Amino acid sequence: MTRVLALWCPDWPATAAARGLDLVGTEPIAVLAAGKVVACSRSARRSGVRRGMRKRQAQAACPELTVTQDDPHRDGRFFESVVTAATAVIPMTEVLRPGLLVAAADRAARYFGGETGLAEAVAEAVEAIGVTAQVGVADQLFTAVLAARAGRIVSPGGDAAFLADRPVADLVIEPSLTVAGRDDLVNLLWRLGLRTLGRFAELDVADVASRFSADAVLAHRMASAEPGRRPARAPIPADLEVIHHCDPPVDRIDAAAFLGRRLAEDLHRRLSAAALACTRLTVHVVTEQGQWHSRTWRAAEPLTPDATADRVRWQLEGWLTAQDRPDSPLVRLILEPVELVDPGALQYVLTGAGLPPDSGAGGLGDRARRSLVRVQGLLGGEAVRVPVPSGGRGPAERVCLVTYGDEAALERPVDASWPDALARPLPALLSTGQAELLDAAGEPVAVTGRGAFSAEPVEVRMGRQQRRIHWWAGPWPFGIDDEPGARGGFSARAGAVMARAQVLLEPSPESGQSRALLLCYRGAAWSVEGVYE
Repeated sequence: MTRVLALWCPDWPATAAARGLDLVGTEPIAVLAAGKVVACSRSARRSGVRRGMRKRQAQAACPELTVTQDDPHRDGRFFESVVTAATAVIPMTEVLRPGLLVAAADRAARYFGGETGLAEAVAEAVEAIGVTAQVGVADQLFTAVLAARAGRIVSPGGDAAFLADRPVADLVIEPSLTVAGRDDLVNLLWRLGLRTLGRFAELDVADVASRFSADAVLAHRMASAEPGRRPARAPIPADLEVIHHCDPPVDRIDAAAFLGRRLAEDLHRRLSAAALACTRLTVHVVTEQGQWHSRTWRAAEPLTPDATADRVRWQLEGWLTAQDRPDSPLVRLILEPVELVDPGALQYVLTGAGLPPDSGAGGLGDRARRSLVRVQGLLGGEAVRVPVPSGGRGPAERVCLVTYGDEAALERPVDASWPDALARPLPALLSTGQAELLDAAGEPVAVTGRGAFSAEPVEVRMGRQQRRIHWWAGPWPFGIDDEPGARGGFSARAGAVMARAQVLLEPSPESGQSRALLLCYRGAAWSVEGVYE
């Protein structure tokens, strides 16, 4: 059984920022992104600083707090020294992200007399350079990462027991092992009462596959401590490896970073021509006097040209600025794809206007982006519009179309308070057709000023079609009536009340299928606002 070791550096963005500013490790520091704290040092947390705080809140809690902006390049550059220290103990390591690396532990553990000795050796090597680190060992990579956060060595075969009582939110605790949309899955599992990984693992995999997304199957395997569903390892053609001979030799950081970007683009052109995508990449650097420097980078999703160039830049900057810097200028740079997948198996959503391709909110594939840009060139910029989440009460208000490439400046912010918003699940199809609700006597059913049906609905009439109701829910009034004397958003004046209701129609005689509708009452009339599929 292969064992996996994970080394995790807590609050790495804050640690890297402190090292970049030459701060003492005990000084409080916080890293901000979009005006909120995304990482902070232990001393800052002791003073009351927490992730998600606004800048002023954090400074009020800790007046002596040093504040700096998030910089992924800085994080990657300073993490190189940590990788060097860990590699001195275990020769082959994989960087999941700056602040987290993993390695195979079975053979190295025998050399150090056991997994405990190996974990101590790795931790001591990293702490010797002034970086706090925690080490975990387990059978599977996901379990090892969680074990590192807890500073645990999980016994062989004990992954399932270790994961059983952990919260289901651990499925999104590590960004490098999370894909876009996993947050929605975790929220859904929480609402269903599956609060721990063990409860989620108890579900039958066939039920998970039939009721949830494809990513839910992967998450279920992770929660069940089953062997990770690894990307299919395709045969790596010999001509995919990018080798560049530097003439003249490179000894400056800016020149090395520029070279890395050019080689990254060359690599991805070759991958695109071969219909492959890379999820694990090894970067080799050779100096004029024959010194080698290699790092393996791994990503949860296939690397993009920009992501590849960033990793090459981090590695080169970290080495060129380290204390044991190269003994001579760089003369050769090699990009070696180690793990490849079929890009046809990847699904990209047509959302994320104004966001970078590798953003956590999801993005477009390279071909889709090029196609949309070409359509814009032929038909004009306004011809291509993509949906983005928006705020609102009704289902139609929660999606907004914006011009592709423009910043998504929403009139209705998603994170604003919408007290009368329709609860999920939302209807799959939107509609604007007129309808009538009828009672047992065939009389129209309205919504009273107190927010209730005037009579129990029995039938729905939509044009010439009339269907009986099998089940109904509501009505739910929404909106605020501005008339004087209105209380609680309702008014006794006829036509002033707005409300929504759900109805389940009886099966159709022709097809034998029933259908659920979302009805909206506005202006003393009913309309079909959505259809549930």
